[in-house]
Amino acid sequence: MQRRKFLQHGTQAALASALLPLAATAATTPEVPIPAVEPKAGPTVAPFALSEVSISDLQAQLASGKATSRSLCQQYLARIAAIDKAGPALNAIIELNPDALSIADGLDKERKAGKLRGPMHGIPVLIKDNIDTGDKMQTTAGALAMQGHHAAQDAHVAKQLRQAGAIILGKTNLSEWANFRSTHSASGWSSRGGQTHNPNVIDRTPSGSSAGSGSAASASLCAAAVGTETNGSIVSPSSVNGLVGLKPTVGLVSRTGIIPISATQDTAGPMARCVRDAALLLSAMAGPDPADAVTVSANNPAKAADYTRLLRPDALKGQKLGVEKGHLTNQAIGGELLRKAVADLKAQGATIVEVDVRTATQPIGEAEFDVLLYEFKDGVNKYLANTKAPMKTLADVIAFNKANAAKAMPFFQQEILEQAEKTDGLGSDKYKASLRKVVDISRAALDAALKTDGGLAGIVAITTGPAACIDLVNGEYNTGPGYAGAAAMAGYPHLTLPMGYVHGLPIGISFVGAPYKEAELLALGYAYEQATKHRKAPEFKAVIG
Repeated sequence: MQRRKFLQHGTQAALASALLPLAATAATTPEVPIPAVEPKAGPTVAPFALSEVSISDLQAQLASGKATSRSLCQQYLARIAAIDKAGPALNAIIELNPDALSIADGLDKERKAGKLRGPMHGIPVLIKDNIDTGDKMQTTAGALAMQGHHAAQDAHVAKQLRQAGAIILGKTNLSEWANFRSTHSASGWSSRGGQTHNPNVIDRTPSGSSAGSGSAASASLCAAAVGTETNGSIVSPSSVNGLVGLKPTVGLVSRTGIIPISATQDTAGPMARCVRDAALLLSAMAGPDPADAVTVSANNPAKAADYTRLLRPDALKGQKLGVEKGHLTNQAIGGELLRKAVADLKAQGATIVEVDVRTATQPIGEAEFDVLLYEFKDGVNKYLANTKAPMKTLADVIAFNKANAAKAMPFFQQEILEQAEKTDGLGSDKYKASLRKVVDISRAALDAALKTDGGLAGIVAITTGPAACIDLVNGEYNTGPGYAGAAAMAGYPHLTLPMGYVHGLPIGISFVGAPYKEAELLALGYAYEQATKHRKAPEFKAVIG
């Protein structure tokens, strides 16, 4: 979860300027040109044969016999050894799967026998270390307190991936407890995994909480990766690492077997280098799960869905889109890129109208943070009670961290864990009132915006500002307007993909839509991607300036 922007003071007092877009500078403010500053070179990184190679191209290599699933795994493992553990030392991977090559051998045998499971057959992926795998890998949410925990079985999403033929190559580092531990934490740091870095500029944050998934996918340490989000934790690291990231409608992808924050906002989602790859990965991940009631609702279309089905270069033609008014006039970094993006959307045949979700959602105030505190304690206690994890309750985690403070809390504390522990259960009137407020206002705001001028296909905005510098002392700081909050609170889908670079740092454009409109959002994003081609392979620069 990308929460540093609104928890810096331990409350939601900063919500309006962090969870939601920053107030825009007046449109009459003179445009301030951004001076060109080239990032300085970092460690030399050798060329890599699979750099920027798509899942479709990998499948073509497998089909032709040019590659095997084993050889793909071996190449990615060599890449991880060369630049994740050495060279620029991204530190995106928290653990590798010791059985990956034997799994690849089995899938190669199936292919040779004519049995293909689908577009993900034999494709190496990485998943976040809060997703259970019933194998030799641990599931720890990056916490030393959870070290040694081996899940009894796969999370539903991991099971779905394996059934689709994907090879889980390993697990990625994350902001510890999905960035729901401290009010002053640095994104991408965990007590078990250390600090993950941004492959575009190494001293910059990969953002969180899906930091490792963002860094790894961008640096071609895998074909694609899986992240999880409560509020911004897929879209923010995707934006700052130059990726396509999709936070699905809550309930499209099962949450069973994922260490939780919020039962009303949590979801896993794909993170990839192109829209088609994100669509292929989502198709493998999505599906009903009897253990997660939201996924078997009547509105869920995930059964055997193909999320590539609407991808066309002309998908923007004739579409009507809203643009967040405050972002469109914003003179901060990113505003100029959004205005150029709007021109590109119009050139592809889209009609643009202005909307103002930011103002409509401001009354939520501190209510979302209250909901998350209550649901985190309830969810973590239930998760721990049903595992063989060394910790049995949130209180146990807090006590462990205090007893092992030098290793577990060397830079920042656990204020949020302690606040959550003080909550008094989901039967609380405060919790119920806060939940109603969050859901009702966020959904009403987005629904009203999406009905503007006869109906919109989606809303576009700046996903987040450019990556901040990593600061383990003071924690992360805000770098510009963002757009995670409304879709996260409403449970609506949110797609981000690159819309340009500032000083070598990527910035994403957001497409937010109505529930279960993932295929339509992906189509919009695909058409924009094909028209603009903003994605660049990271250059592993050391610093800017």
